[in-house]
Amino acid sequence: MTGSTVGDPHGPPERRDTRAWARERVAVLGAGRTGYGVADALVQLGAHVTVLADSPVGLDDRLGSLEGLGVSVRAGEGATEQPPEGTTLVVTSPGVRPGHPFFVAAARGGVPVWGDVELAWRLSPVENPAPWLAVTGTNGKTTVVRMVASMLGAAGLRVAAVGNVGDPVVGAVMDPVAYDAIVVELSSFQLHWTSSLSVHSAAVVNIAPDHLDWHGSEERYVEAKGRIYQGVQHSRVYNEQDGRTKELVRSAEVVEGARAVGFTLGAPSAGMLGVVDDLLVDRAFVPERQSSAAELAAVGDVHPAAPHNVANALAAAALARSVGVPARAVRDGLRAFAPEPHRIATVAEHAGVRWVDDSKATNTHAATASLTAFSSVVWVAGGLAKGAEFDQLVSTVADRLRAAVLIGADRARIADALTRHAPHVPIVEVPSIHNEAMDGPTHDDANTTGDSTVMDRVVAAATAHAVDGDTVLLAPACASWDMFTNYGARGDAFAAAVRRHVER
Repeated sequence: MTGSTVGDPHGPPERRDTRAWARERVAVLGAGRTGYGVADALVQLGAHVTVLADSPVGLDDRLGSLEGLGVSVRAGEGATEQPPEGTTLVVTSPGVRPGHPFFVAAARGGVPVWGDVELAWRLSPVENPAPWLAVTGTNGKTTVVRMVASMLGAAGLRVAAVGNVGDPVVGAVMDPVAYDAIVVELSSFQLHWTSSLSVHSAAVVNIAPDHLDWHGSEERYVEAKGRIYQGVQHSRVYNEQDGRTKELVRSAEVVEGARAVGFTLGAPSAGMLGVVDDLLVDRAFVPERQSSAAELAAVGDVHPAAPHNVANALAAAALARSVGVPARAVRDGLRAFAPEPHRIATVAEHAGVRWVDDSKATNTHAATASLTAFSSVVWVAGGLAKGAEFDQLVSTVADRLRAAVLIGADRARIADALTRHAPHVPIVEVPSIHNEAMDGPTHDDANTTGDSTVMDRVVAAATAHAVDGDTVLLAPACASWDMFTNYGARGDAFAAAVRRHVER
């Protein structure tokens, strides 16, 4: 099922009519932060809500709160096989795969399925709704969302940054205090479950293969990303140097008059944003864009000023400018912006070697961008590949690599690519001592292998190869779940090991 029942004209109410919602029996699939937020909102609307989860693990902290709201909770074996009797709507958390038997059963019973973003969009106020500025892409989504929020804040606007970046979107929509704008990070999972979204402006920062195990194919992944442009009211922001985003812009059905606005690391054409003489400039949102440009900021105002992050800043500026933010607020917002942890973060500089944590580089596209920001690298990589191949990545960065230190379940796949395309690069494999046979993710403590020494051994191996002027870069190109709870735990372990090394 691909969410085809979403948007059924005879389905549940789309606005805050508590009398209408009181007739609805809603099954919320997933009991994490999104599921909890959705359940809370639906109870406020008067709906009868049941939260369903495959496992009671992790529910302890939320169970009492949910039941206190009047929500029924079903968790454990068989809980998500099919909707409860009488269900009139399913709202799913984004991570549940489309092929889940629950959705098959819902389709068989004619029950509509909405994602949490779809629900939030349909609950938006009818009069004077806050414009949504939506962001997706394989990499850089969170950074762009945070940059946009900083720019809007610098312009004195009240803004919520929500979605895949943090708090559920429905919370911002239901907030009794009105926002001037809602900036929404949308993952491909969330976009898969949307159908009626029609945001003010949307950006696709970039497209590269990712989450193929979830979507089933690269084509379906790209199609999910493209949904963000459907129904756009003002501006479709695309990456001029990424052909797939340009194609998605061309194929999108939008509100009449909606513009296509490109961004580029080169000099921009009319209707675009770009870079001229180390300045970020706007030739899209100025009166005489055929002959003039507005200076927005200096490249040095972007932190860090790596090329892919300058591209993030341009995408963010385009979205901010689409709602009338002045150039000065773009500059001030960039200067005030602090990158999220584990994104090209310098951990230490010692004996002429720079140690950098980019644990958030969980796919090949992100790792390529990270590696190309440095000229000579000892690369720390590996984890769960999620179906990715590494040949193109290695070919692109081969001349920058001093050595490679590999960890995780799929490290051999990276090693094979290095052998084929960078045979001059020394390879050090650092196996996990306690769980070398692990072939799938777990979610216990921060370091789920139980091997507290793995990053110390990584640092020792990197130190043996790094020379003055090198960067030791953790840019794994893989997910972390085979060894760590998440990329943050992986980055923290790396940083702690680096600090132990430096302090010796």
